[in-house]
Amino acid sequence: MLYEDLFRRLEEEQVRYVVAGGVAMVLHGVIRFTADLDLIVELSEENLVRFLSCMKGLGFRPKLPVQAEAILDAQKREQWLHEKNMRAFTFLHPRRPLSEIDILMEELIPFPELEAQAAIMHSSGVVIPVVSRKHLKLLKRMSGRDQDIADIEALEHIERLESADDTGP
Repeated sequence: MLYEDLFRRLEEEQVRYVVAGGVAMVLHGVIRFTADLDLIVELSEENLVRFLSCMKGLGFRPKLPVQAEAILDAQKREQWLHEKNMRAFTFLHPRRPLSEIDILMEELIPFPELEAQAAIMHSSGVVIPVVSRKHLKLLKRMSGRDQDIADIEALEHIERLESADDTGP
């Protein structure tokens, strides 16, 4: 898996997060191309410090010309959100151009709820918390882009197939 080293490091450092976006779609069974990894990271300073340590240790850098530590400042995050409509903070890896990680800058759904209802996936012995289908559909509805609407339909199709399997002969 492309981001397995990141997931392993996040687990080792006890970073509270869930996978969202296109990678969550794939992990929930939807065949879909995605170029980045969207994470919802619990936004406490302590958790963000652990997250930034992981990113730095793996060689990721902010896409914008700012210090990564700027995300520790809740007021700065609010300013970016309201003045620049910056919904995500993007990290890039200088030697792996396809490795792009976005963390959401606002808590659209309370993180404890996301964490409690996360689907737990495993890859090569690594635990990967993935936003639940219910929350993924809610986040997609909030975004409302054409791709998000198509993603909701794909998730609902999988749910119908699973439901049919459960009620089968």
